[in-house]
Amino acid sequence: MTASPSLPPAPVRSPRERGGEIIAIASGKGGVGKTWLAITLAHVWARAGLRTLLFDGDLGLANVDIQLGLTPEHDLSAVVAGRISLASATTCYAAGGFDILAGRSGSGSLSALSPEALEALLSDLRIAARRYEAIVLDLGAGLDRSVRRMATFAHRLVVVVTDDPTSLTDAYAVLKLYAADHPGGDARVVVNQAASRAAGERTFATLERASRTFLGRTPLLAGIIRRDEHVRDAIRRQSPLLLRHPIAAVAAEVEAIARELLHPVVAGT
Repeated sequence: MTASPSLPPAPVRSPRERGGEIIAIASGKGGVGKTWLAITLAHVWARAGLRTLLFDGDLGLANVDIQLGLTPEHDLSAVVAGRISLASATTCYAAGGFDILAGRSGSGSLSALSPEALEALLSDLRIAARRYEAIVLDLGAGLDRSVRRMATFAHRLVVVVTDDPTSLTDAYAVLKLYAADHPGGDARVVVNQAASRAAGERTFATLERASRTFLGRTPLLAGIIRRDEHVRDAIRRQSPLLLRHPIAAVAAEVEAIARELLHPVVAGT
């Protein structure tokens, strides 16, 4: 897939327009733990006292609400249709202390948004960002135009990858398109479901080497998350990891990534 010449450049934001930090979570391939990581990062930042919004940008195959066992009264489809404002569609997830804008589960309609409709939605999100200190944008798996545009909209892109060869190939494709769409953009990598720290480092080294050789740029490693049955249990129970297993080793690994992504805000320095 080649970069679309019609893709708008990333907007230049003044400090007043910028509001909270917008962190986009992408993967290229489904099933690597992208949505789980987005939920857990939002929870970490909320627990640190930051006003946090989790925006389910997986247009058409949203599942943030499913992973948390929620049935929101409103979702993104109502915003796109103009029936309700983005602010009114936002739901407070009291158990986690953060707000959620749910997507539209089981519908492909939002994935076919026109460029104009997508820009209007992002304009609304930019305004909403002023009320928050951290915004987690959970992107859809894949490389379609809406995913790429939302990636450039964010201040920072986090690409989730596993050691699966397809995941590595797709993660590289995400980084390649991001480099074309947003030269100089801030891309980070999280290796998920690693068998060990060393195995995770090897996975990142493979992706880093390809990026350096063919793209002439190297993404930063945001962190490594080892495979842990506590994650599967939390997802099965539709509960955030930090509520169900707050002292699990995997919880500490995500907390370290959260500090890295929003430092020095979370660290308070």
